[in-house]
Amino acid sequence: MKEFRTLKLLDRFRTPLEKMGIQYPQLRLILQIKLTMDGRRPPTIAAHKKDSDNLFISSLWLYGLVGLVLIPFVLMEGNDLFKMSIVFSVIFFMVSTSLISDFSAVLLDIRDKSLLLSRPVHARTMNMAKVIHILVYMTLVTAALTLPSLLASLFKQGPAFFLIYLVEIIWLDFLVITLTALLYFLILRFFNGETLKDMINYVQIGLTVVITVGYQLVFRLFSFSSLSLSFEPAWWQYLLPPVWFAGPYEMLLNRQVTGHYLAFTLLALIVPIVSLVIYIRLMPLFEHHLQKLAEQGEAGKRRLVTLQNIIGRWICGNKDEAVFFHFASVMMSREREFKLKVYPSLGLSLIIPFIFILTSLSTGNSLAEISSGRSYLFIYFCGAMIPTVVMMLKYSGNYKGSWIFQAIPLKDMNDIYKGTLKAFLSRLFIPLYLFEAVVFVSVFGTRIIPDLIAVLLSLFLYTYISYKLLGRNMPFAEPFQKVQGGGTTAKLFGMMVVLGLFAGIHVIASRMDYGTYLFIVILFALNYLVWRRGFAGRVEQTLNSGL
Repeated sequence: MKEFRTLKLLDRFRTPLEKMGIQYPQLRLILQIKLTMDGRRPPTIAAHKKDSDNLFISSLWLYGLVGLVLIPFVLMEGNDLFKMSIVFSVIFFMVSTSLISDFSAVLLDIRDKSLLLSRPVHARTMNMAKVIHILVYMTLVTAALTLPSLLASLFKQGPAFFLIYLVEIIWLDFLVITLTALLYFLILRFFNGETLKDMINYVQIGLTVVITVGYQLVFRLFSFSSLSLSFEPAWWQYLLPPVWFAGPYEMLLNRQVTGHYLAFTLLALIVPIVSLVIYIRLMPLFEHHLQKLAEQGEAGKRRLVTLQNIIGRWICGNKDEAVFFHFASVMMSREREFKLKVYPSLGLSLIIPFIFILTSLSTGNSLAEISSGRSYLFIYFCGAMIPTVVMMLKYSGNYKGSWIFQAIPLKDMNDIYKGTLKAFLSRLFIPLYLFEAVVFVSVFGTRIIPDLIAVLLSLFLYTYISYKLLGRNMPFAEPFQKVQGGGTTAKLFGMMVVLGLFAGIHVIASRMDYGTYLFIVILFALNYLVWRRGFAGRVEQTLNSGL
């Protein structure tokens, strides 16, 4: 196995670790194995990257790129509390989301107990290996994120500013790790393991969405906001850790020794220590509750089955189609890997139409001017995720069960995909579209309701076209490892052109008398035709049963 530099550095602390009762040879070997395995797992922030010797290390430049945003704030003259609150907010967000999305598997690993405690390894050694393992990567993430601004602060603000910044970054890492562990402990204390798994999954999804659109929203935020650099104390500021870490700058550098700045400084100093002590004391109980992660949650399954059965009977053409409608609905609700790869697209589709409207506002147009125009057609962008989801429907973490498609006696194999597409539309797309439609009606008025109906019918037809052009493999029949980015990007770009054609035709129709209503009639007829008869033909059966 590879001899990591981290382990060579750790060797210098062998004596104090052994005095703490740690079995150092076992600790070192455990860490060496964990670090080797981590090099084969892509982090969430660069999950699309191909395999390499160390995927995590190769992704650190992305954190460094984000860290460049901090430099202007560090160089800014004026209110230190204001600028450092922003700096520590960014660091706190990036470090905590990285910990939750990429290292929750380490913090919540329950395999160690069965594998290691049956060997001559003490529980204290195992827990220390877990803590050091997380600290190694949190140090790398934080260093990549803050190194540009640290160097900028040293040359611009001086050594004192630099030292305070460096110490507080280390302290912030301890706070994030302990607070995350305590949050997990509280969830496992009162809920089951499925709740925690879902929470981690949604944080991963949220990180992807924020990284993708965050840079646009930040610049628009500053263009709309009237920022005041004067400090006005309020009780809620004591609930914000980034404000705590900004307090020492005012007290130590600017000699502003007031009650508020003193309180912020004490909170920044004491809370990480107290959190760490509490975590160490609760660690045995925390390890006990981790066994809940092996449980399978049952909450909400019966209600899901009943609701999906009702919807399936209503929109499906026959019994076989309704069966696969229900099957696909259940798969999409329970496949966490599917959610992780698809839900970011849903989030982007939800946000992008509003970004375009915000862009119109930022160019000087008033809300009244926008509401009287045709900007409501930006809602077509909520269909941008349809090709991605249609393409992802063929992947599953349980693909080895796809042999069932060959075993079931079906009159028409196309009922499988027809039911799956309808499940996607009813479960994922229509709720998102209805939410956007309600918001758009509140902005543009009820006059756009016929246009919204036309958009919905256009996107139903767009779903069918995506199915025809992007391949017709059996749903949930291939492993996620086969997801490729090569020719897929070109196909998705082509589908965006098709979506633009729908929007262009809609614009032309809306300029004609009763053109929108004629467009609705044509779309309704086309949808009826393709969803009834357009699935004829052989479906490619790519069944990776693994047998």
